[in-house]
This record gives sequence, structure tokens and C-alpha cells, in this order.
Amino acid sequence: MLGGTGEARALASALLARGVHVVSSLAGRVANPRLPEGEVRIGGFGGPDGLARWLTDHEAVAVVDATHPFAERIGTSAVAGAKAANVPLLRLQRPGWQPRHDDWHWVASLDEAAERIQELGDRIFLTSGRQGLAAFAHCARQWFLARCVDPPEPPLPPNIEILLDRGPYRVEGERALMREHRIDVLVTKDSGGDMTAAKLLAARELGIPVVVVRRPERPDAHTVHDVAAALDWVSAMLEG
Repeated sequence: MLGGTGEARALASALLARGVHVVSSLAGRVANPRLPEGEVRIGGFGGPDGLARWLTDHEAVAVVDATHPFAERIGTSAVAGAKAANVPLLRLQRPGWQPRHDDWHWVASLDEAAERIQELGDRIFLTSGRQGLAAFAHCARQWFLARCVDPPEPPLPPNIEILLDRGPYRVEGERALMREHRIDVLVTKDSGGDMTAAKLLAARELGIPVVVVRRPERPDAHTVHDVAAALDWVSAMLEG
């Protein structure tokens, strides 16, 4: 299981309850990650070839890629590595968010988001993760509130306040936070799921425009969108 998401933790728990041996692999980019039940390994594999060797050496019978929708590198390695090891692969990917009477501005990257905010506002709520803050380092006119799980490293925008926190969040809390800091633009990635969706509902209520970064393209793979479907797939692999 290539994990790190709530869906990965839920699937690991469900499989363990059925007596399935699961090894959950985390990238190790978060200092204190939420750990799933069962065996856990932390760190990369060394690309597709390294993953293929690991799968072969450990006699894996299936791979589930339940990584974050923006974990582009491991998603690509998963497809190539599983193919090289001749191990069936499933991608468990939560659906993306959909606008409903919202003022959303879709962009292809954080660099494009940094350009789009120039025409939208001056007080920006960044919820795109600590590794993407460098894209806004040249934005000297705006003030930023950046929410991250771990402290970010430079380069950073000159006018920035860092809020260390992790979800799940509630709409009332997000609404109060945006009001307190007089936010007039929200920037986020299309991560999907319920854990961090409250900010979108709060932005809708407050009439705040949202800049949304589209998900990166990934290689084709058999994909399901919920834990129940992934559980059925793994069960079928084991029965086969």
C-alpha cells in the first residue's frame, strides 16, 4: 500500500481486519505522520526499478496506490514498478472537488496561481502545502496566511504568517479564521475529500474567490474512488 492518506489508513485497517498482511509505505515528508495500522515502512524505493525489486523480494501479490492526488512522482513510479514486477496495481483516488455557485479560478500550477492572485486580492490564504510556498516568494505586494503541517523552508513571500495545523477542519472555524485575517483570496489544490473541504464552504459563504490548482496527469491505471471498491478489488486479487 502506497499510503499517506485517510483512504489508505482506512483500507489498511479493513484489510487487516480480514486477516490480510498489509505493508503501508509512507514517503516520509511529514515529520509526525498519522500512521496506519499494521506494518509500516517510511522512505522512497529509489524509483520504479527499486519498487519493482521490493515487490519481487517481498512476494507482493497486489499494489494499491492510495497516495495524495498530487503525489505525481510516486504515482508514476507505482505504475512502472508494478508493471516491471508483474504485480497488479490499483489506484485509490478520491474524487476531486466540484464548484457549486462558487467563484473558482482553475490554474495548472502554483506558479500560475501566483500570477492569478495579482488580479484577485491582497490578503491570501495559502492551503497548498509547505513545499509550494516558493512559487509565491516573489509576491511582495500581497500578505499571506499559509497553513502547513510542518514548518516551511525558504524561499517564502516577504509578508507571511505561518499557521501550523492539520485537518480535519470545521466550516465555522474556517469562516472565523478568514474573517479574523481579512482574507480576500483562497488558494488550494484540488485535493478532494472531506478533511479539508470546509475552507471551500467558508469561502462560498463569505464570497471569497478561490484559486484551485488542477491535479497533475498520471499514467493510466485501473482506478476506484472509495475504500469499499478498493477492498473488493484486493479481495478479488487474493481469491484469484
